[in-house]
Amino acid sequence: MIKLPIAGLLFCCFIGGTASAGEPVADLAAQALPPVPQRPLVLMKDDLAEAAVTPDLHRFYGLIGWQLAWSPQNKAALAEALQERRRHGLDRMPFDMSLEDATPAQRDVGLTALALSYAAALSRGATDPAELYDVYTIDRPQRDLVQELAVAVRTGRVGSWLDGLAPHTAAYERLSRTYVELTDGPLPERDKIQADGLIKPDETDPRLPAIRDALRDMGYLPAVQFRQVAATDEDEDAYGPDDLQAIKRLQADYRLKIDGVVGPDTLAVINMGPQEKARMLAVAMERLRWLVRRPPPVRIDVNTATAELVYYVDDRPVDHRKVVVGRPGKETPQLETEVFRLVANPTWTVPPSIVRTEMASRGPEYFQARNLRWRGGRLVQQAGPGNALGLVKLDMTDRHQIYLHDTPSKRLFGENQRQRSHGCVRVQGALGFASLLARDEGVEQDWSQARASGPQSFVDLPSRIPVRLIYHDVVVDGQGAIRYGIDPYGWDEPVARALGFGKDREDEFHVQLATGDD
Repeated sequence: MIKLPIAGLLFCCFIGGTASAGEPVADLAAQALPPVPQRPLVLMKDDLAEAAVTPDLHRFYGLIGWQLAWSPQNKAALAEALQERRRHGLDRMPFDMSLEDATPAQRDVGLTALALSYAAALSRGATDPAELYDVYTIDRPQRDLVQELAVAVRTGRVGSWLDGLAPHTAAYERLSRTYVELTDGPLPERDKIQADGLIKPDETDPRLPAIRDALRDMGYLPAVQFRQVAATDEDEDAYGPDDLQAIKRLQADYRLKIDGVVGPDTLAVINMGPQEKARMLAVAMERLRWLVRRPPPVRIDVNTATAELVYYVDDRPVDHRKVVVGRPGKETPQLETEVFRLVANPTWTVPPSIVRTEMASRGPEYFQARNLRWRGGRLVQQAGPGNALGLVKLDMTDRHQIYLHDTPSKRLFGENQRQRSHGCVRVQGALGFASLLARDEGVEQDWSQARASGPQSFVDLPSRIPVRLIYHDVVVDGQGAIRYGIDPYGWDEPVARALGFGKDREDEFHVQLATGDD
């Protein structure tokens, strides 16, 4: 058992705050506190006040009348909840109830601090994404956990209260069940297959038998029932049609280039064992805990890890599209923003960084062919089919100048890896998507007129549409199947480390994506 010193237990994550828009007010927090019961052992206020060193702890004991909070029943409920924390991928974090060499007041306050810390991990995440990433502005759950715990200990509902804090969605519960099944006992490790050159269809390679075994374990090849004829070594080492189909399915599932070639990226996925999957599942649950439980019913979610967009109406997905997002080094940040207007036939003001780098050595012919002109000291591309923003832009209210837009370069939508832009989000069929939003917002006629006008035109939306740019490389699809993916930005590692998953593998699972851009 991991021991946590009293000083560590007294540390509390952010607990206070009011409920944010769209976030339910917890039943326990809404209740009036029941009368303070009489207890056999009552400590003086000074004893508890000396141990309650944070404002949240001080407030908690004021709410319960400066008494001991942790009756045997409450303590047992907290212990049971902590024993079950593997359901949330939090089993590697140091939540420990042992408080040695402590006074009764110190033990009680230590348990309160532990309960609040665990409640914070369940309700809004054990980590703070704003501290892990340079940019993170997505709304997180806000609950008055101090008030809620005060009601729970007074009503004997500590267990049910804690159980209700984590997300209760089908996706979260699917991830939870899989994590528990996967970590039920020591995690086996498969022998690593060495990345020693490419393996192409119709070639022979001595690594193929081991690759087939891994593909069978992963469900991409059927299990071997029996052999009617003994296979030769040459047969075993030959890359055949069944192998090719299995490799292509794996590449499609993990959003790799679907070429059937077994290279370093594909081999990194094949080498991914149960330990790596457990790590990915724990990170996926943590990212879901960061999100508010009741997001806006009308919204656009862009998953930059999978390069997909989903448009929700009445909290139901009504439109799904591929997108192209920022490449590694030019990552699309994790933002919460709003679409406030549609722009028909947009011009593009080239960012100074692109002018200084990618266009620095270009001659007059290049600028003329792309309809680029200097205006007021800035390089501007005129409206038209060849404009980098295409024929429509969806303006959003964020200071990072990220927006959704069309593109004249359509071929990247056919790629499996679509982290290829400078940071903004290119939308497949952007004109149709803009028309869908215009119809739903009741400005379809205004939008049609703007489209036909020729020059750049703006159509304000009557209601701003919330947009979340999230990063979830492990998702649960509509059939309840878990889709594991690559970590294109390498953003899993800081979350995994904070959850207790160190780099105890020989090689880090992170596929190097192509960095080219169109």
